[in-house]
Amino acid sequence: MRVVLQRVSEARVEIDSEVVGEIREGFLILLGIETEDSEDDVSWLVRKICGIRVFADSEGKMNLNIEDVKGNILLISQFTLHAQVKKGTRPSFIKAARPEQAIPLYEEFQRQLEMELSKPIETGEFGAMMAVHLVNDGPVTIIIDSKNRE
Repeated sequence: MRVVLQRVSEARVEIDSEVVGEIREGFLILLGIETEDSEDDVSWLVRKICGIRVFADSEGKMNLNIEDVKGNILLISQFTLHAQVKKGTRPSFIKAARPEQAIPLYEEFQRQLEMELSKPIETGEFGAMMAVHLVNDGPVTIIIDSKNRE
């Protein structure tokens, strides 16, 4: 399971020019689920995301986590995070989980984030063509892969 975590001052997602999810300060999370992922990957990533200290404290140092700043999360599914481009010029998505496996893990990821933060998580729509708009704050962008825990 792979995420691209972006600290944002604002973000929104649109489907057919209609806003379906929107946040102010917090994280835009692009979530890619692969065939080998499980609920263990979900739990590990949720703990990591909720604990990561990338928000500025009173001295301007990245010392606070999302709970400390009462930040929000916009969660977007993105199977293309598992694209393989070693051969040729057309990406292969063979490692990306099929919807029947990915949707339950995506929903569990959302559920665990909501439980951990005690607030609703904004989302796009799994499998939809979406337009994601964001203002990356910093910019701070971090890639976290649950298969690289060591």
